[in-house]
Amino acid sequence: MNLDFSYYMPTRIIFGCGKLSELKTTPYLPGKKALVVIGESGAMRKYGYLDGVIKYLKENGVESVVYDKIQPNPVSEHVQEGASVAEENGCDFVVGLGGGSTLDSSKSIAVMAVNPGKYWDYITRGSGGGKTPPNGALPIVAITTTAGTGTEADPWTVITKSDTNEKIGWGNNFTFPRLSIVDPELMVSVPPKTTAYTGMDAFFHSVETYLATINQPTSDHLALEAISLITKYLPIAIKDGANMEARTKLAWANTEAGICESLSCCISHHSMEHAVSAYYPDVAHGCGLTMLSASYFSCLAQKHPARFPDLARAMGENVDELPEKERSMAFITGLKKLIKNIGFEDKLSDFGIKQSHLRTFAENSFYAMGSLYDITPAELTLDDVVTIYENAYS
Repeated sequence: MNLDFSYYMPTRIIFGCGKLSELKTTPYLPGKKALVVIGESGAMRKYGYLDGVIKYLKENGVESVVYDKIQPNPVSEHVQEGASVAEENGCDFVVGLGGGSTLDSSKSIAVMAVNPGKYWDYITRGSGGGKTPPNGALPIVAITTTAGTGTEADPWTVITKSDTNEKIGWGNNFTFPRLSIVDPELMVSVPPKTTAYTGMDAFFHSVETYLATINQPTSDHLALEAISLITKYLPIAIKDGANMEARTKLAWANTEAGICESLSCCISHHSMEHAVSAYYPDVAHGCGLTMLSASYFSCLAQKHPARFPDLARAMGENVDELPEKERSMAFITGLKKLIKNIGFEDKLSDFGIKQSHLRTFAENSFYAMGSLYDITPAELTLDDVVTIYENAYS
C-alpha cells in the first residue's frame, strides 16, 4: 500500500444516550445567540426536541431564534432566507437540529450569514460561480436526530438549485461543525421507513469511501466496521425502533461513516442519485441510493473487483470458500440480502420516473457531480451510466 494522505478532523463529538442535556453545561458553545435550524415537518416540535434545545441553550446563557422551513431535499432559496434571519437577529452561531438535510442546511446558512452574494456563487461544480467565501462561516453546532448522512462529522452540505435541477455537494474547512452531539435517544422517534432510508445512506457512504481511490487507513477501518454494524443492526432497528442497542450501534456507524467522508469521499453512486432526486425531490436520498445500488455496484465489481471481497466479509459473507473470480460478487449477494432484510420494496417507477428520463439523469450526474467519477476506481462512460440506470429501472 502506498501511504499518501492528509488527515483533518476538527469536530468535537459528544456521543451517547442522554448527551443532549450537555448543551446546558458544555463550555464549547461558540457564541451567545444561536439560529436553530429545523425541518418543516414539525417533528422537532412534536417530540419536544426543539423545546429541549432552547431550554438547555438558555441555561447555558445562550439566546436562540428558530428557522423552520428546511425540506427533505433542501433548496438554495431556504439557505438564503435562513441566512437573512441569522443576520437580522444578530446570531453569532448556527445550531442544526434534525436529520442530514437540516444539518446540511445549517452549514450552508452559516456560510451565507457572513458572506455577500448568492449561495450558488460559491459552488464549485455545475453552474456554480466557484468563488471562495471571503468571510468563512459562522460556527456550527450539529445535533443529529437520524443515523443517516454522517454530516455531523464532515464538512459537506448538499443543496439543490431548483431552477436548474442541480443537487451538489460542497464544503470547506469552515463548514466542519465545531461541536456535534450524537444522542441515540433522539433517534427512537424515527419511523421504520426513514430508519431504513437513512441507514442505507450511511451504509453506502461507508462502501463508497472504502472503494474511492483516495481511501486511507483510518477511513478503511471505520468504513468496514460501519458496514458490519449496519448489516447487523439496521434490520433490528426497523423492526423495533425502541431497541437502544440497535439505535446506539447505528448512531455510531453513521458517525463513523461521516468521519470517512472527511478522510475519503463518496464516489459516482452519489452523483447518480443526486441527479434522480434533483429532478424528483420526493425521492429520499437513501431510497434513491438503494434503488440504484445493485446495478451500480455490479457494474463496478466487474470492472474493478479488487476491494469488493473485503466489503462482502464485513457483511458476514463467507467469501473465502468461493472461487476467486466470484469473490467480488459476494458483496452483491450480501447487499441484496440486506435490502430484503430491511423490507425495501421501492422502484424508480414508483415515483413517476420514466425510462426516457434516464439519459438526462446520466448527463446531469456528470455535469453537477462529475468530480466523483474522477475518484471512482473504474472509468464509467456516459453509456455505462445510462446502462446502470436502465438495469436499475427494469
